[in-house]
Amino acid sequence: MKKSTKITLISLAALAILAGIGGSLMVKDDFNSRFEAFVKAKREQQAKEAEKKQREAKMTIKEKQLAYLKEHQQEIVDFVKSQNSRIESVQINWKSMKVEQSGNGTPQGGGYNLSLSGKFNNLENTKFTVDFYLERKDDIPDVEVISMLNPPMIDEGNIWDVYGEE
Repeated sequence: MKKSTKITLISLAALAILAGIGGSLMVKDDFNSRFEAFVKAKREQQAKEAEKKQREAKMTIKEKQLAYLKEHQQEIVDFVKSQNSRIESVQINWKSMKVEQSGNGTPQGGGYNLSLSGKFNNLENTKFTVDFYLERKDDIPDVEVISMLNPPMIDEGNIWDVYGEE
């Protein structure tokens, strides 16, 4: 083999080795930067979760119940709308939330009822109340067991009537 061919082959081999090393370093750097970004995002998520838990620990039971209901506002709105096809919008009065013992005719009672009221279709003379059964007064409600003991109502001149009935 000619001397110039050997030099060319050795040069190409050296360049290939150097390119491989450089490529490996670039891949390693890319991997490291992605890994660092992942670790940073994970730490930020953990910090947010810890902050949320710390906030929740300072909340009263009523504040926790109300926070849960506000997190599930859309489900509540959808439920109220499903009770009457003429209901187009729902305005929840968050200050109306109350928890009362349910009566079932026995001395110990029948659990508790958390109720939340509001208006609909932006009409002042309307009202609805959604209800959540609680076993204990300090339970967090479950939007999966939402109910309505009375249908949506409208004030028809000093008489509350079922909305939409004629």
